[in-house]
Amino acid sequence: MIRTATAADVPAIHTMIRELAAYERALESAKATQEQLREALFGAHPAAFALIAEEAGTPVGFAIWFRNFSTWTGTHGVYLEDLYVRPEARGGGHGKALMTELAKICVERGYERFEWSVLDWNEPSINFYKSINAEPMDEWTVFRLTGSALRDLADSSRVNAA
Repeated sequence: MIRTATAADVPAIHTMIRELAAYERALESAKATQEQLREALFGAHPAAFALIAEEAGTPVGFAIWFRNFSTWTGTHGVYLEDLYVRPEARGGGHGKALMTELAKICVERGYERFEWSVLDWNEPSINFYKSINAEPMDEWTVFRLTGSALRDLADSSRVNAA
């Protein structure tokens, strides 16, 4: 069963995010707190949305997503930040059900794109995405600014303005 997450799901989502981070070999980078997740998902101005996959009333997976925007199509889209199904529940159709629900959201709302990133070494996920006819966008490279590089760029406007 797939359902929209509620604030009561935050502890389970937080735990599964940490499980996902461990799987992706980046547990030390998973710093979000339950309070941050609660505010981001259920605060006055939600930054993201979540779906829960349940089995016998127990959360076994989740999808966290947010709206993006394409200047080329002039429409919103869905960006899937995280998709995770617990190892013991894999193969039960939960991942596909979560992806199907997100595709339905796109179609129902007139969004023309549904996008996400996957680690290049994560062959099981890549194979799953290909099985639902998703196309890799090999010509695009993701860039990121964090930490001191982010602060340095932000500060550069102050230095240049002086």
